[in-house]
Amino acid sequence: MAGYGDASQKVDYVFKVVLIGDSAVGKSQILARFARDEFSLDSKATIGVEFQTRTLVIQHKSVKAQIWDTAGQERYRAVTSAYYRGAVGALLVYDITKRQTFEHIPRWLEELRGHADKNIVIMLIGNKTDLEDQRAVATEDAKEFAEKEGLFFLETSALESTNVETAFITVLTEIFSIVNKKTLAASEDQGNGGNNPVPSAGKNLLVPGPGQVIPEKKAMCCSS
Repeated sequence: MAGYGDASQKVDYVFKVVLIGDSAVGKSQILARFARDEFSLDSKATIGVEFQTRTLVIQHKSVKAQIWDTAGQERYRAVTSAYYRGAVGALLVYDITKRQTFEHIPRWLEELRGHADKNIVIMLIGNKTDLEDQRAVATEDAKEFAEKEGLFFLETSALESTNVETAFITVLTEIFSIVNKKTLAASEDQGNGGNNPVPSAGKNLLVPGPGQVIPEKKAMCCSS
């Protein structure tokens, strides 16, 4: 269970999460909804890179989420390496009303995997479910792609505040779980006199397994 943290509370963890996807899919709106619970109908295109933070409590620990948002336009691709550096989570966003934004997802995923840590926790996000009557990407298509690539998956509406919180909390909780497993493995190794190797990157711990398209208990992923 996660909630808002006390601003004066000491921070136990800082997790960097990046938002990627084509321009105008709603990345900045998703960020504004999660970080400030706001939505602006006259949102301007992001120029370069910006980030916001929100501190939450996950399993009695204070976790600061540092969420980075970048422009989707090609002319800003020079920021790529610095943008991805240190990221432990990513939200890969497309617009359910624009098929082309979904068709570009493999390219974004390739870029992400080429620059970020190989064990980064990734969630595929189909945004703008409030425009269901204009849907151009079937939920099943996205779910199938997510299963094939080992990604979490949710559909969201930043406008209606649907599943935005769930998306971030799922990614952050998964990262938190992995960090705790690594810490436990390290302490067990020390307890055994250092005879057992500690998983260096914990690939088997970090990458969601095939079919982990959000656990069924969170299956509000798909619009009703």
